[in-house]
Amino acid sequence: MLGKCALITGILLAALVAAPGHAAPALRQAEIRALQLSAPAGRARAVLLLDHSADYKLFQLSHPDRVVLDVHDSRLAGNFAAPAGVGLVKDVRTGARPDDGVRVVFDMDTGVRPKSFLLPPTPDSPGYRLVLEMTPDSAVRAVQAPELANLPNGGRKVVVVIDPGHGGRDTGAIGYDGIEEKNITLAVGKDLARLINAQRGMKAVLTRTGDYYVTLDQRREIARNANADMFISIHANACPDDCDTRGGSVWILSTKGASSTAAKLLAQSENDSFKLVGGVNLHDQQSSLASVLLSLSQGVTMDASRRAATDVLQSIGRIEPLYKDRVEHANFVVLRAPDVPSMLIETAFVTDRQDALRLINSRFQEKLAHSILSGVKSYFMNTPPPGTWFAYQAAKRMRTADAARQQAPWHGPGARALDILDGSAKN
Repeated sequence: MLGKCALITGILLAALVAAPGHAAPALRQAEIRALQLSAPAGRARAVLLLDHSADYKLFQLSHPDRVVLDVHDSRLAGNFAAPAGVGLVKDVRTGARPDDGVRVVFDMDTGVRPKSFLLPPTPDSPGYRLVLEMTPDSAVRAVQAPELANLPNGGRKVVVVIDPGHGGRDTGAIGYDGIEEKNITLAVGKDLARLINAQRGMKAVLTRTGDYYVTLDQRREIARNANADMFISIHANACPDDCDTRGGSVWILSTKGASSTAAKLLAQSENDSFKLVGGVNLHDQQSSLASVLLSLSQGVTMDASRRAATDVLQSIGRIEPLYKDRVEHANFVVLRAPDVPSMLIETAFVTDRQDALRLINSRFQEKLAHSILSGVKSYFMNTPPPGTWFAYQAAKRMRTADAARQQAPWHGPGARALDILDGSAKN
């Protein structure tokens, strides 16, 4: 499938439209000007008002129940005041993080299911609004310390479904010296699966283990049957016009538009492989997936995919040049179905001689798999799914920190350091 994506130089579009007169958000810290807290219909809603867009991480802690929001590259406004607790939220605490960010901790009355989304400026609201919706749900409560002994072998393994792109009659891109994408994706996928299965608390499931074609529906079914905690589709990029573009990139689903012209063309090309080769009518999928896409567009899955993809991209960037130095968004059909963090990794360009020779090298393939694993582990350590080995370890760490805090002098520097580490330091 030569001509997998046509590279067109263009302006990178932001995921959210910037307010008029605002500078590029990555160049300065976002200022958190206010935090509004309300309790609509038995839920809890927190709205952070920011002067421009910012990356953030949302996760849960237990014993006691807490929802933690880390806003990267941000600071509190001089007149900022944390609101009093209301409804499900017993208290709100804020503190500066050592990485030039702000941590906001919501002490909850019960376990909740948190969702988050960032709203762009409007004529009535000139700043950005980071919204957290927290709904009571005992089924998704984080593992609590008293429950640790009840978890078999310290919690279940997280399941990572690895999808080596293309296969069989679908060769994928044809690159330098006739190199076929399908062979590279399978080799890297197998290496990644082997490394994951060697880790404590992790299990890999491959959508294909040989050179054969797997339909879109079959890939989805494999992910569903495996009860996946993460879905990773592995591919290799191509530039058909003898350009010298090279490097890796990581992509996640966008249901509202691509983040760049290249993203749009790449998604169209990948989707066409299912439409033309697999015999799948993509239009027939729209109605059955409508509810899933709606939840993905505003739910926790899109945010989780972005955070997981960012961890993987940073890890890949340590071993090879990056074609895109930030996570890109496009409407990849293969990423739609799993209601779990999902990403598509373009390992490098098969059409670039230097990239291609590295991609067919078994040592580099394993090195690439190691880098992907590192990013995946980083995500699960910071955002452990409830009931898993990673959640078990997080709960143990929290119990240890709580015990150390109780033994520390109440007003001493040790207690202060623990509070900052836990994010409980008052501003």
